[in-house]
Amino acid sequence: MLSTAPGTHASVHDLFRRGCVIPAHPLALTGERRLDERRQRALTRYYVEAGAGGLAVGVHTTQFAIHGTPLLPPVLELAAETAREYDREVLLVAGATGPTAQAVAEAELAASLGYHMVLLSPARDLDEDELIERARAVGEVLPVIGFYLQPAVGGRQLSRNFWTELASIDAVVGIKVAPFDRYRTLDVLHGVCRAGREGEVALYTGNDDHILADLITPHRVVVDGREVELEFVGGLLGQWAVWVRRAVELLEEAKRARAGDDVAVRRLLTLDGHLTDANAAIFDVAGGFHGCIPGIHEVLRRQGLLAGRWCLDPAEDLSPGQLAEIDRIWAAYPWLRDDDFVAEGLDRWLG
Repeated sequence: MLSTAPGTHASVHDLFRRGCVIPAHPLALTGERRLDERRQRALTRYYVEAGAGGLAVGVHTTQFAIHGTPLLPPVLELAAETAREYDREVLLVAGATGPTAQAVAEAELAASLGYHMVLLSPARDLDEDELIERARAVGEVLPVIGFYLQPAVGGRQLSRNFWTELASIDAVVGIKVAPFDRYRTLDVLHGVCRAGREGEVALYTGNDDHILADLITPHRVVVDGREVELEFVGGLLGQWAVWVRRAVELLEEAKRARAGDDVAVRRLLTLDGHLTDANAAIFDVAGGFHGCIPGIHEVLRRQGLLAGRWCLDPAEDLSPGQLAEIDRIWAAYPWLRDDDFVAEGLDRWLG
C-alpha cells in the first residue's frame, strides 16, 4: 500500500503527471569540502524562483558519495526546508541508492522530511528480479520514479522485460529515462506500454544529449498489435541544474510544439543541437563524463551561485581541455543562459 503520510499531496502528483522542470540539485561545498549551507539554500531558491516544478536531491548530481554518510540527512532537510519558504508547493524527489534495506531506510528518511517521491537509482550488485523487489519495498514508503542511468556514471543496461515489470508496479509513478541511447530509451517506452500503464507512468527525459527532441516527439509504440502514443512530459536532469529559467521556458515551448505549433517544433529542433553541444562541454563527454559534476559547478560558479567547483572527492575536477570547451559554448550560445535572471536574484538568494 502506498504511503498516505502528510506531504504526499494530490497537487504535486498532478503537477508531476502534467510535466515540469526538475533540476538535479548539486551539493554546495566550501573549500574545505564541508557543506556550504548558505549557498545550498541559494541554489534551492534559484531553482524555485526560476519556475522549476520540483527538486531532485540526493541524486547523481548531488554526488552519490553522500549516501551512507551523515551528510545525507541535512542535505535533504535543507532543500525541503528552503522550498517551504515559498507559497507554492514544490515537488520534492529524494534519491535513494544501495541494496533494499538501505534504499528503504533512505525513503523513510525522505518521507519524514516531507518528500513526495523517491528516484530509485540502479544497483549494480542486484539482478533484475532483486531490483524489482527493491522497488516494491521502497514503494511501500513513497511513490517511486524508476531510473535508467547510463553506465558511464554508475548505471547499467537493463532489459525491456525489466521495464515492463517495473512499470507494472502500482507504486511506480514515473521513470527518468537517461541511458543516453535511443535503443535503450525505446526499451523503456515499450516496457511501459506492455505494462498497460502509459496513462499512469509519467516519462521524464534525462537524456542530456537529446533533451529537446525527446520533449517534442510524440512516440507511437506498437505492442501486441496495439498502437500506443506516449510522450515525455518533462525533464529531470543534471543539465537542468544550470540555466533553469531558460529550461522552464523551453519546456513551455515544447508543450506548444507537442500541441501542434510547427514554428516551435522547428525552433526547438535547432536549439536541440545547441543544447547538446553545450552539454557535451559541461558534462565532459570527451573525458568520458569524468568532469560532469565539476562542469555543472563551473557554470554555477561563473554565475555566482557557487564559490568553487569543489567535489567531495578531491580528485574530481574538470578534465584537461574541458574548461576551454566551457569557454567556447559560453560564448557561442548566450541564448541558453539565464545570467540576467541570476544576477537580479543572487543577493536575495544568498541573504
